[in-house]
Amino acid sequence: MSFLYPLLLVVAVVVTGAAIYAYLMVQRRRAAALAAAGFGTMVGGGVRRHLPYALLLAALPIMLVGLARPQAEVSVPRVSGTVLLAFDISNSMSATDVAPSRLGAAQAAAAGFVEGQPDTVDVGVLVFGDQALLTQEPTDDHAAAVAAIQRVKASGGTSLGQAILVGLSTITGKPVSVDAPAATDLGYWPSATIVVFSDGEETGGPDVQAAAELAAAAGVHIQTVGVGTAQGGTVEVDGFQLGTALDESLLTSIAQVTGGTYHAAGDAAALADTTRSIDLRLTTQKEPLELTAPFAAAALLLLTLGGLLSTRWHGRIV
Repeated sequence: MSFLYPLLLVVAVVVTGAAIYAYLMVQRRRAAALAAAGFGTMVGGGVRRHLPYALLLAALPIMLVGLARPQAEVSVPRVSGTVLLAFDISNSMSATDVAPSRLGAAQAAAAGFVEGQPDTVDVGVLVFGDQALLTQEPTDDHAAAVAAIQRVKASGGTSLGQAILVGLSTITGKPVSVDAPAATDLGYWPSATIVVFSDGEETGGPDVQAAAELAAAAGVHIQTVGVGTAQGGTVEVDGFQLGTALDESLLTSIAQVTGGTYHAAGDAAALADTTRSIDLRLTTQKEPLELTAPFAAAALLLLTLGGLLSTRWHGRIV
């Protein structure tokens, strides 16, 4: 427990001590007056005589401690942390087996996901094809994150491993590579999550499993969202028609390595439902809780009881 005005605690001790001393002096004088009047030590019932004033005296230090503004730190649960939304922008994401396209459906669902987050969650956006690029630093300005999502365009190949490495670099603030993972001290980031929107068709780049293991060692969960259908579709690349289908096995494996979950989404509506089901971890934060009101209530209760008993038993308050 801490106090906003700790000097009032000294005042509370001094004033309470003085009040007790004054009460004892008054009792001695009353006893002396009774003895001088020939009543000897006849003072009546001890409880009735002293209890009302004891209650009044007890209220004094409690009231003064309340004025010192006591505060306690309590653990308040809240959804917080950092979420990086990683968008696969390879050519296969332009397939229309999910309307209006895989990438378009992912953008719409992700934008709705961002808009539903509390301001305690910082959201960043990165895109990945053959390489990965952070297009929006994690921010509590969710409108900026949505704007970055809406600017995403499809082109190139797919490197899920590169996406994970850039995501980890953003979260940890350090360059991350799979070439020397043992020498990379990333720290532990349990409040960070990477959400990957992809059809899972890997075309090259760093070892995706090794990258996922680095994320797991850093405490970063990866949630994967499969965009597309098992039946697949076709896309045109350099004048050629290429078939493309959702690869759920790779996306499932990435998520499982990090303790995350794979979310299947077969159409735009299902994809929106999928993003709403992504679990953000509940964390706790220490926040000060002022205790002035409870102290004031306790002091008021004692003052009221003391006053009522004193009036009932002695016909006066003091």
